[in-house]
Amino acid sequence: MLQPEDEKEVQVLQQDQERINLFSKLTSKIVLLEEEFSKLKEEKEYVDELLDELELADEDEPVNLKIGDSFVEMPLSDAQDRLQKEQAVLADKVKASGELIDSTNSKMTELKGALYAKFGNTIHLEKD
Repeated sequence: MLQPEDEKEVQVLQQDQERINLFSKLTSKIVLLEEEFSKLKEEKEYVDELLDELELADEDEPVNLKIGDSFVEMPLSDAQDRLQKEQAVLADKVKASGELIDSTNSKMTELKGALYAKFGNTIHLEKD
């Protein structure tokens, strides 16, 4: 609860309202970005584990690789090549997603600083 001496009238300018709106949009965006990052990271870990398991497989035996909704039988070396390419693509996506999260967090920190500087304790920008 704000103390009476903390309650001072601060005029909200158009620029301030735009900053508040942008912060709100970025807050929603960061939630989606973190979910996507988590899914990509999980998928990459799955491919990493699968490649490790294929290292133990018999080279003379074909392997079944799930592509979409079906399984395709292919030589072990082809399956490993395909998974290594997928691993590289996922690593790039994870890196790009992480960088996007970092830049979004940086923008949010900037906005927080500017808004708290003007509004002080009269504005709440923290996650609950």
